[in-house]
Amino acid sequence: MADEKPKKATRKPRARKDSAEKATAKKAAPKKAAKKAEAKGAAGKKAPAEKAAPKKAAPKKHVPIVVRASSRYVRVAPRKARLVADQVRGLHIDKARALLQFSPRGAAQDIGKLIESAASNAENNHDLVADEMRVAEITVDEGPTLKRFRPRALGRATPIHKRTSHIAVALSPEED
Repeated sequence: MADEKPKKATRKPRARKDSAEKATAKKAAPKKAAKKAEAKGAAGKKAPAEKAAPKKAAPKKHVPIVVRASSRYVRVAPRKARLVADQVRGLHIDKARALLQFSPRGAAQDIGKLIESAASNAENNHDLVADEMRVAEITVDEGPTLKRFRPRALGRATPIHKRTSHIAVALSPEED
């Protein structure tokens, strides 16, 4: 037993990936140090060339007023609400009101209320005529899902997902 040589621990050959990562880390280290040194030196002093020159006034673009309204946590599935929202998008507000009033879908009532809210926002907050607006944008995003369970046969339970929606409407003045 004393004659036996102790076995050497065999090392696994390093993967090429490890050596490549070390090489890039060594190259990146001097760059980081150089950037820190430049930041420290330039932090307290401004060169005369860096002073801000007087800016020229850019020509102002005519940006149309957009009136927004949103309703959150509406208890209607987003997929069903999007069907109604797609019908209304881009319409004049009077046509949108008529379409929503006679739509058989449940989401039409919620979207109709939201468009009325945006129209009254336009009148009260922006001094615009509500009847001269159009639905510029309408989005239906998914809200949190209420998770419930329903008892079934043989002691089982099946999940019920009650989905909610976040609906946002943007109205803009009708272009002539």
